[in-house]
Amino acid sequence: MKAIRRFTVRTVLPERIQPLARLASNLRWSWHRPTQQLFERLDPKLWRQSHDPVALLGSFSREQLQALAADEDLVARVHEVSQDLDRYLTGSRWYQSLGADAPKSIAYFSPEYGIASVLPQYSGGLGILAGDHLKAASDLGVPLIGVGLLYAAGYFKQSLSRDGWQQETYPVLDPDGLPLSLLREADGTPAQVELPLPNDRRLMAHIWRADVGRVPLLLLDSNVAGNDEAARHITDRLYGGGGDHRLQQELLLGMGGVKALRIFQRLTGCAAPEVFHTNEGHAGFLGIERIRELMDEGLTWDEALAAGRANTVFTTHTPVPAGIDRFERLQVGHFFRAGLAPNVPIDKILALGEENYSGGDPIKFNMAVMGLRLAQRANGVAKLHGVVSRGMFSGLWPGFDTNEVPISSVTNGVHVPTWVDPRIAELALAKFGNGSVRERQWDKVYDVSDAEIWQLRRELRGNLIEDVRRRLRSSWKKRGATDAELAWTDHVLDPDVLTIGFARRVPTYKRLTLMLRDPARLKALLLHPEHPIQLVIAGKSHPADEQGKRMIQDLVRFTDDPEIRHRIVFLPNYDIAMARTLFPGCDVWLNNPLRPLEACGTSGMKAAINGGLNLSVLDGWWDEMYDGDNGWAIPTANPSTASGADSLFSADERDDIEASALYGLLENHVAPRFYADEAAEGAGAAGPSEPLATDDQLPHQWIAMIRHTLANLGPAVSAERMVEDYVRQLYTPASVSGRAIRNNGFAAARNLAGWTTRVHHAWKDVAVEHVDSLGMQDDPQIGDLVRVSAFIQLGSLAPEDVCVEIAHGKVSEGDELLDTSFDQLTLKEDLGDGRFLFSGEVQIDRSGSFGYTVRVLPHHPSLASKTELGLVTNA
Repeated sequence: MKAIRRFTVRTVLPERIQPLARLASNLRWSWHRPTQQLFERLDPKLWRQSHDPVALLGSFSREQLQALAADEDLVARVHEVSQDLDRYLTGSRWYQSLGADAPKSIAYFSPEYGIASVLPQYSGGLGILAGDHLKAASDLGVPLIGVGLLYAAGYFKQSLSRDGWQQETYPVLDPDGLPLSLLREADGTPAQVELPLPNDRRLMAHIWRADVGRVPLLLLDSNVAGNDEAARHITDRLYGGGGDHRLQQELLLGMGGVKALRIFQRLTGCAAPEVFHTNEGHAGFLGIERIRELMDEGLTWDEALAAGRANTVFTTHTPVPAGIDRFERLQVGHFFRAGLAPNVPIDKILALGEENYSGGDPIKFNMAVMGLRLAQRANGVAKLHGVVSRGMFSGLWPGFDTNEVPISSVTNGVHVPTWVDPRIAELALAKFGNGSVRERQWDKVYDVSDAEIWQLRRELRGNLIEDVRRRLRSSWKKRGATDAELAWTDHVLDPDVLTIGFARRVPTYKRLTLMLRDPARLKALLLHPEHPIQLVIAGKSHPADEQGKRMIQDLVRFTDDPEIRHRIVFLPNYDIAMARTLFPGCDVWLNNPLRPLEACGTSGMKAAINGGLNLSVLDGWWDEMYDGDNGWAIPTANPSTASGADSLFSADERDDIEASALYGLLENHVAPRFYADEAAEGAGAAGPSEPLATDDQLPHQWIAMIRHTLANLGPAVSAERMVEDYVRQLYTPASVSGRAIRNNGFAAARNLAGWTTRVHHAWKDVAVEHVDSLGMQDDPQIGDLVRVSAFIQLGSLAPEDVCVEIAHGKVSEGDELLDTSFDQLTLKEDLGDGRFLFSGEVQIDRSGSFGYTVRVLPHHPSLASKTELGLVTNA
């Protein structure tokens, strides 16, 4: 019979081991090895099964807990680890050494967070990145507060049917069994946010708190008794449903998230955030809620917009318009007319997401466009992605060259303590120093012997193979196979064969099946008699993506072939737990997206910090960090696509060319180097069943690449480096701007808003009437000075309202300026009637074609960039 009600009974620990509850509830344990070892000590078998401290403690009987409390050594260790957590939470770290400009508090909004497998609130790279951001911020002492949603069923669990088709299940999570605490008012009642919905409905949400080291993470949950059935299911699953369902999720995340922050401030006394970071467009409505707050304080729309933008940072993660959430304008208006933001003009809200640029759809409301218009600072997540983003959103800044679009880049990173294998971590501790990731001397890896590195790599490979065999057997049983049919799974993969990993989400642009373009050639690589390869593949397709599911099925059917199934496997339900053995165990990490559609792609970073080498298309982070000695670059058939040029080949031709290049690299470079063919010099390389033992047989060139990767990529791909970049380049400037614009009762906001309105109205009258140049010789040479005089009509604007520049550089055949530099011209004379003379000198700094032009831009001390308003008048 079935229970009519289900609830979780919390464990009550004896006083002597009471700190275990606190250690279990703070997710620092997920990356802190000593805390993990403490929980493993309580019951090694149960720990290996769950890796979940809350579940582990909940499994003990009262008698078992009393026995643990009687173990003096254990009690001492519990208190020692608890005191270490106290020091971690309260001590000064890197951020505390910064000056007064650094913000007192930063709010970080994201639709998903991948922190630990016990809290499955992520679907892929965006969530893992957000989780790593919080962890690195905690390690650095950055005063971050995370905001997100608590999804009742997370994303989904993936399994395979007998014929290899992806199947999804959505097991419901019990918040009481997770490392969460419910935020409560002083009287004990749950704290609650509330949003009005159309048709006199209400959306209420409780606020769950997760502690990610020093960082509190607030997760909103709509499954509360006061909601109607539809409202209760708004936070049912990550990226589930569409239309109104998705829009309500994003309204709750953005507007409800700000309300949750205010409740958290009131209940805990923490500092109000001085910077708001919007991680992708899903959370963009937070800007509307902040405008509502400011307008309630007496500011106009324009003043509130200026004040809110000043300290908002927007990060875009998608390189394609199809990856952006877009709603119908009428749909968004319908929800705001229910009273979501009283006194805020709905037409102004709708204008923020309007695609009023060439190629845009005027009936759509674009969440990324709104995010950019609500933030004074924006960034992509890799250098190449910054280039792509500036091109994709250039329509918002007409009249400017694409490279002037005000979207910078901060390359993503990975949280090293989370993703590095414990054996690598122990080696680092012994060889690199016991400081933080950022303080380690990564180049000390050159002091480690070749034999030691090679033996460690073989151990990691063997550990992966054990995990693969267990998971593969479980997968086949779910597909309907019997034990009698599965003896072969005990011999899948070989600990001495070159192991290549490929694991990620499965949208079409990531090209899961590129390796299958020539099945016979792949089979030959897998079964090569001297230097075979083996592949471990994993990935989930979005439940609505039929094409992605078909790609998985095609690959699974290939891996099912009895001739090769010992050398290639597909593992369903890719998650954090699988990744912990997959990344360290692979010798090479494969990534073959369609360039430039990979915004960053951090999976290869996780492989690199474990000594894995990357084999990847030059896209995302690899485009800027590949140096020829840390892996291999797969050539692309259309290298010009990053600049938006037309493709040189059809899609099939492109994939055939790039797959052939991939096979060639594996055959002629990667596999021979792994098996020391290049070093053996005809003496005979070790085969896959002959472990390399003597120094002469070791693949020294391969090991040299491992050393180079660890020494150079280790610090470069660290999430600590990433968060430091955010603090220096974005958070601190945003906090300085935010404070300045709020001083003296928002005087600067009022000034900026009035000035902006005046400039927009007057800009139609601004013109470059005439440009003169003096000093030009008949035969100009490098070093010559050219004096430029520009006669500018400003209409009702004053000279201090503008910046007049001379742009100069190389000139293309079409008279376009290339490699452009800018010098400011100075005011020389007021000519009357709104006309002014500006002049200056420019030095000819190159041979060949050289040219210049003059332009006028708005200028105000509160602008973050000269292109911010999207206004420019060119000669």
